[in-house]
Amino acid sequence: MISRIWHGWTTLENAEAYETLLKSEIFSEIENRQIVGYNGIHLFRRNIGEETEFITIMWFDSLEAIRAFAGEDYEVAVVPPKARRLLSRYDARSQHYEVRAEVKI
Repeated sequence: MISRIWHGWTTLENAEAYETLLKSEIFSEIENRQIVGYNGIHLFRRNIGEETEFITIMWFDSLEAIRAFAGEDYEVAVVPPKARRLLSRYDARSQHYEVRAEVKI
């Protein structure tokens, strides 16, 4: 399993609109692509001073599955135009990590 981690920041005023866009459109668009080896996404959010930080962690079976999602240069961030309009800044590239352990209680 490989996790794909990405960070984006909004103003406090745009945070609700951005989260709504993710949940109502972007996440379902990703799911509708039916990428073999895509196993879901987690969304994290926190306010830091005058900004709201969002982190997404996507789960994939392999680098091939990530390439099917993001393209050959798989580290490039996938940020739709609607999302870019609400973000004040974001990671240009995503980080990828092998999941080496998972403990569930």
